[in-house]
Amino acid sequence: MELILATQNVHKIRELRDMLKSYKEVAHLDIISLLNFPDYAALPEEGSSFKENVERKALHAAKKLGKWVLADDSGLVIPALKGAPGIYSARYSGLEATDGENRQKLLAEMQGLEDIERTGYFECWLSLASAEGIKKSVHATCEGLIINQERGRHGFGYDALFIKHDYDKTFAELDEQTKNRISHRRKAIEKLIPSLEMLKDC
Repeated sequence: MELILATQNVHKIRELRDMLKSYKEVAHLDIISLLNFPDYAALPEEGSSFKENVERKALHAAKKLGKWVLADDSGLVIPALKGAPGIYSARYSGLEATDGENRQKLLAEMQGLEDIERTGYFECWLSLASAEGIKKSVHATCEGLIINQERGRHGFGYDALFIKHDYDKTFAELDEQTKNRISHRRKAIEKLIPSLEMLKDC
């Protein structure tokens, strides 16, 4: 059966497909994305939380496309910035902002912050839905430190500024396999696996 990843972000698609590849045979899943549905118009992210955004995203796509959908809503949370950029992570410096522009704004906002004030975490929410409704929503976090200059050429988003606790490289310096094994998104996927395995009976 088909499982649609409710995103057009090629970086998220690649990560999710990589994380799901060892499970898709269990449920005989054909994993595709919204790139396969160019006429589909996604909802704007107008929720007040990651959970609200991800469930709206999953349910809307599932109902419109009539298929099983897996949606992701993730972002970087900095307690010293009162939770920013949070749910606005992808558009921190504007609706059409690039990842680089968002990182530069974050660095500017964190000038003068030191030690524990530079701690933060990535938060990921995943929601599985069919046209009948939300079947399961899970979340996970990955805690670390925000450095004061970009390092690394891999990854996307804020990866070049984030060093996970107990590591000495940013997510953008780690190879893709290592990052995908320890990230917030991987932790969330692990929580969702029992629900994905049940799809084989659908």
